[in-house]
Amino acid sequence: MHTSRPDFDMPADEQVHLAAESFRMLADPTRIKVLWALLQGESSVACLAELAGAAPTAVSQHLAKLRLAGLVTGRREGTFVYYSAANDHVRRLLSQALFHADHVDRDIPGDATTPHTHRPPAAHRAH
Repeated sequence: MHTSRPDFDMPADEQVHLAAESFRMLADPTRIKVLWALLQGESSVACLAELAGAAPTAVSQHLAKLRLAGLVTGRREGTFVYYSAANDHVRRLLSQALFHADHVDRDIPGDATTPHTHRPPAAHRAH
């Protein structure tokens, strides 16, 4: 059915795999907080841990995974490593995810008591 459309196009398997891996890396609240902080500027593990409300060792492990997935980069200065978001694609991906989260109806059908508690950073509420 779809293949009869002249403009129909499916992404390559490798592209789908890499996109799924990026989404998998974002499927953790601490990683989202860390990435959001890095989109504001370069930061150290200790600072990111404080901002994310997590232990530095946990943040370090998250950063290692995010780095391997190509979502963050590190810059060594002496004994310290300073991390930053890899590129503007990461900003757009995370911004869209937060924007979507702010516009998803999370009410359970038939349950009028379910509150909407998620509010992304103010930058996303303006969209």
